[in-house]
Amino acid sequence: MSGALEKSLAILEYLVAHPDGVALARISTELNMLRSGCHRTLHELIGYGYVRQMPHKGDYALTTKMASMGLSFLSRSGVVDIAQPVIDRLARTTEELVRLAIVDGERLTLVAKAQGAKSGLLYDPDMGIDLRLSCSAAGHAWLMTLPEDEAAARVSKQGLGSPRQFGPNAPTTLKALQTALRAHAKRGYSLIQDGYAPGMSSMAAPVRRKGEPTTGVLVIAGPSARLTAKSMARFGPELMAAADELAMAGQASPLLKSANVGTWGNGSDEDDRY
Repeated sequence: MSGALEKSLAILEYLVAHPDGVALARISTELNMLRSGCHRTLHELIGYGYVRQMPHKGDYALTTKMASMGLSFLSRSGVVDIAQPVIDRLARTTEELVRLAIVDGERLTLVAKAQGAKSGLLYDPDMGIDLRLSCSAAGHAWLMTLPEDEAAARVSKQGLGSPRQFGPNAPTTLKALQTALRAHAKRGYSLIQDGYAPGMSSMAAPVRRKGEPTTGVLVIAGPSARLTAKSMARFGPELMAAADELAMAGQASPLLKSANVGTWGNGSDEDDRY
C-alpha cells in the first residue's frame, strides 16, 4: 500500500470496526503496511484529531470526530428532518423497525430509523453501515430499479452474500439473484425472509420519482416469526405509499435530491430494468 492519503483512509476505515482499539502490529499486518509507516500515519491522524491512543495498552481507536462530522452533514442535508415523520408514522402502523437507506455512489447506507415494536423481540442493526446488496431487502429494492448489467456489476464488485455469513436464503449466484429481482420488480417492493440474517424478515421499496434514479430505500424489518409473508403483503401498499411520499418531499433535501446522480448511468431506461 502506497500513498499517504490511501494509507490514512485505509486505517480510518479499518478502525471503524474496532471501537475498543487495535494494536499497531495488528493494524500494520492486516493492512499490509510497514510498521514504521503505519505508526507514522497513525500519529499524523492523532495530530488531526481523528485517532486516539488508548491509555493502558496503547492500542489505537477512532475519536468521535468522524461521527460528529457525519451527523452534522446529515443534519445540514435536511434528510432526517424530512424523512423522520414518515418513518415514525410507518413504524407506528406496522409496529416494526423502519429504516431509511440513502444511495451514495456505489453504497447503500442507513441514515434514519424508527422502532415501532413496543415489546417482544426487537431487531435493530447498527446505523451507518453499508448494506450488502445481494441479500438485503434494501439492496434488492435498489437493484431492481437498475438495468440488469449495472445491477450485476454492482453486486459482483461488492461480492455475493453467502448463507454462512448471512441468512440461509441469501442468493449464492447471480442467476438466483436476478430471478428474485424480477419477482420484486413485478410486486413493486422487495421481500426477503432469512436472507440478510437468520430469523429476520424485511421488505423495502425504492424512493424515486418517475423517470429518475433511485435516491433511497425505505425498509421494514423484524423477526420472521412476527413479520410473516402474510403481514408483509398487508404492509406492502403502505410501504410503497410512504416511499412515494419521501420521493416527493426529498426534493427539499440536497442529499436526497442529488443521490446517485451521475454514477453508473441514470437508471431511467424502463426497458432495461427487471
